[in-house]
Amino acid sequence: MDKSRFSLLLLEPGEVYFEDFSCTLSDNDSLMEGKARQGRLKLCSKSLVFEPRDWALPLVKLYFKDCTSISIVKSKLFDQTSNIIKVKMKLYAEMLEENILAPYKFKYENKDFFILFDFASAEECLSQMEQLQRASTLHAPEHNSMVATILHSRYMRMVFDPVMMDDFTEEIMCELQAEKISPLVRHQGKLALTPTTIYFQPFSNVESSPILKLKLCDLRRMYRRRFLLRQVGLELYSLEESSVPHIYLTFQCEDDRERIYNILEESPNVHLEKVHAEEMTLQWQNGVVSNYDYLMYLNCLADRSKNDLTQYPVFPWVVADYTSEILDLSKVETFRDLSKPMGALNPDRLEKLKERYYEMSEPKFLYGSHYSAPGLVLFYLVRKYPQYMLCLQNGRFDHPDRMFNSVKDVYNNCLRNMSDFKELVPEFYDTECKGDFLVNKYEIDFGERHDGSRVNNVALPPWADSPEDFVSKLRQALESEYVSRHLHLWIDLIFGYKQRGEEAVKANNVFHHVCYEGAVDLERVYDMNDRHALEVQIMEFGQIPKQLFTKPHVRKVGHQIAKPLSCPDQEAVSYEVECLDTITLHKEAVTCALKQGKRIISVGKDGTLKVYDLEQRKQIRSIILCSTPLSSCVMIDDNTVAAGSWDNEIYLYDVEYGKKVESFRAHDDSVSCLLWLQKERLLISGGSDGVVRVWGNVGRAGQALRGLKAEFDHDGNITTIAYRRRRHEIDIISGTSDGEVFIWSLSARELVNKICVHDAPVSGASVVLTGDRVVTASEDGVMRVTDLSVSHSVYQKKFPEALAALCWAGRGTLWLGGGSGALRQWDMVTVAQQAELQAHGDSINSIYFDDSTKTLITASNDKTVKVWQLAPNS
Repeated sequence: MDKSRFSLLLLEPGEVYFEDFSCTLSDNDSLMEGKARQGRLKLCSKSLVFEPRDWALPLVKLYFKDCTSISIVKSKLFDQTSNIIKVKMKLYAEMLEENILAPYKFKYENKDFFILFDFASAEECLSQMEQLQRASTLHAPEHNSMVATILHSRYMRMVFDPVMMDDFTEEIMCELQAEKISPLVRHQGKLALTPTTIYFQPFSNVESSPILKLKLCDLRRMYRRRFLLRQVGLELYSLEESSVPHIYLTFQCEDDRERIYNILEESPNVHLEKVHAEEMTLQWQNGVVSNYDYLMYLNCLADRSKNDLTQYPVFPWVVADYTSEILDLSKVETFRDLSKPMGALNPDRLEKLKERYYEMSEPKFLYGSHYSAPGLVLFYLVRKYPQYMLCLQNGRFDHPDRMFNSVKDVYNNCLRNMSDFKELVPEFYDTECKGDFLVNKYEIDFGERHDGSRVNNVALPPWADSPEDFVSKLRQALESEYVSRHLHLWIDLIFGYKQRGEEAVKANNVFHHVCYEGAVDLERVYDMNDRHALEVQIMEFGQIPKQLFTKPHVRKVGHQIAKPLSCPDQEAVSYEVECLDTITLHKEAVTCALKQGKRIISVGKDGTLKVYDLEQRKQIRSIILCSTPLSSCVMIDDNTVAAGSWDNEIYLYDVEYGKKVESFRAHDDSVSCLLWLQKERLLISGGSDGVVRVWGNVGRAGQALRGLKAEFDHDGNITTIAYRRRRHEIDIISGTSDGEVFIWSLSARELVNKICVHDAPVSGASVVLTGDRVVTASEDGVMRVTDLSVSHSVYQKKFPEALAALCWAGRGTLWLGGGSGALRQWDMVTVAQQAELQAHGDSINSIYFDDSTKTLITASNDKTVKVWQLAPNS
């Protein structure tokens, strides 16, 4: 026999396997050669399992609760006490006869089994068996407690074997009791952590290897996990080619888990791939990450794992049409309403559920069953994992009429049945597995339905030619434009702000209180009966995912996955940067610079405005506009510059004729920033007086003050101004020294929104990609992307230096100027830094992008202006 047929899935969920013995089993004490079977006896906490060597013979399971007596007997062959134990049973089960996966055969008959041990002492085995038989007569909580005591005693005797290590001289930094988790199975053992390796040594010999080794240098991702509502789990992912690419461990307490987590996180040998939730959200929003991958990522963040059936990843029903010949993804009627939970899709059923809800005493619940639980997961996957269903249901499959027989029937049942609200599992959208869960590939006899038909493959809708085609079309639906536009609403229900509290009540999304994280602290439930009842309820009923978002989730902007975004202007370009010219004209810091044709215009703290000719490579204009620093400048036509000053004035200067045209008092304190809207011919100024003003007659001599169109008051100093267009509307976006961002409607002259974005003054702002998002930088080195449709940040990046300037260059590219002179190029589609250059010797105060010549102009505190040529990387 090359491989054992025994597995922990042949035991009840939670049952402990202790050890096994070489023996002979017979139904008479003579152990005659003809009837005796050689094999191995597995000693488990609730049963004895005999595995014969002959694969044609069934495994025999002897339940301790159905055992009437266990004793040592004399053999008829020898007139003395021998190494034989007699087990009297009133019920036993046979499994895997002819090695065929099928429901267990339960034999309701009195029968004696005689076990002759080859090497072990029958007396020692008898003592252990009698102890476990006594435990089987107790109620479940007392039984579990007694088994835990036995397990702990064995654990204390178990010593981690350093001989199994790669290098037995390795220092063991930490040694703990742990469990390796797989679906429905908890495998006890010892975990040892050295500076280079994680070792897991199982208590028993079921694992294919006597010790599992996970190299720290191969470790790529690790997640804290909530297991049965307790924060004791740790899931580790390594390189695919490593000997242990994945392991899910649980510990005795949260402190043990945290100890291991912290050691791994701080280890110099561990190099984790860090993907921040905000970064992934922004990539999904940009269309870089597919809906399927994003949902898998959210499930992972919310403690959902394929190794834990109580917290299996949950996916939505998205298609509502299972009767048409062709699946038309252009019709709204094809799709399920993603803004509602499954239980609220049928108004008539919802009304009845709400009637019951209002009559309940607290804590109330609307739905008496969950959208994801072990039984519901295996309902879908029984053909793929029949052994899981046999384990969960004590050797039986569901009644043939209650099985997953037809996609259409299941969807209709989820719409109409008063206790069926289940969502889907990832396998419905996993094109790599080709819909194998829909096929009875093991040719299992699941029985006959009421109409005489045998349960076989799942009946598919007319629009699906095969299981592979069915899953492929469902995946197309999941990635479709309709779902992409509405998926954030379903995320709000399952992972977001509509998951609990008043918003959940409003959304008709209330489940039993026990299944919510934090509702029950098992550590504080000291009564064994109460604790066991809660654990069973958690196991059978299901758990709400960990809440990931407390505000409305952002909606997706682009749904095309083949390329980052469908709009050509939004495909980010990576540039090579070459310095064409360094201009040193100012005596003090340069505060702002721009390019107009072949000219570079700059202003500085020395109060002067300089004009530099790029072709002649020399200064052609220089004027002292005022005795105070100049803060900013914009071109209001081909030859006229507007400059803002610390003396509260705005100066207009004609570059062609080299003269000051006009100046006017714009603010009651320094003018800090300027913005020119060419189409509307509006000059917008921000001041340290906390006011933004909009000027309409700029350029007409003496008319500027009369052309004041609007003014907007703020609490803090204005530090930056940007704008966005919404069809025919214009919004002015202002950043302040308080870290706040204001959105003003120019036409309505009123505040649209105020968002507290930063903890430090905002140093730059720009609308990016679509008008729904604004990227801001602050003096404490934080860059944030804020979604204006939901009024909160979707991404944050902390830099090691202050950020003094930013410039949106289109095509997904953002330039950031640092306080130490670093110039950074960011791809805002994939949300990743493309390049970093030490451009200046001091803070970069302004960045200007000239699209026609693909040049970048930077101005710095080091008194220089630099001109950079951008060349797209091939």
